[in-house]
Amino acid sequence: MASGFGWGGGRSRCFSYWQEFQKCYAQTDEPSDCRPQNEDYLECLHRTKDIQRAQAVKAEYVRQLEHHVKEQSKVSEILSGGGITNVGLIKRDKPEEEARSRLWRRRYLSRSILSDEIKMV
Repeated sequence: MASGFGWGGGRSRCFSYWQEFQKCYAQTDEPSDCRPQNEDYLECLHRTKDIQRAQAVKAEYVRQLEHHVKEQSKVSEILSGGGITNVGLIKRDKPEEEARSRLWRRRYLSRSILSDEIKMV
């Protein structure tokens, strides 16, 4: 750990943080003054903040992927004609309906391209 030697010989990745902490601890009368150096050294050893950040990024990625799949299933159901899209209660003008169908097609195509890219990853 604090010996300064890494797995492959040479310096360990946290040796410089250990030296800073050791230097601070040797020069101060109050050990609490070295709290920042201690936290840096422990973070380097255990990587707790790094792991938390990676977990947060992964959770957000999974959330976005689930949302994308949910939206994709809605679009595919509408395009396949399996969903109830119009029950005849609201009369729409023809141009508005065409604009909506173009919008759905555009979204469907862009999402299908994205899903292909996600499958590749």
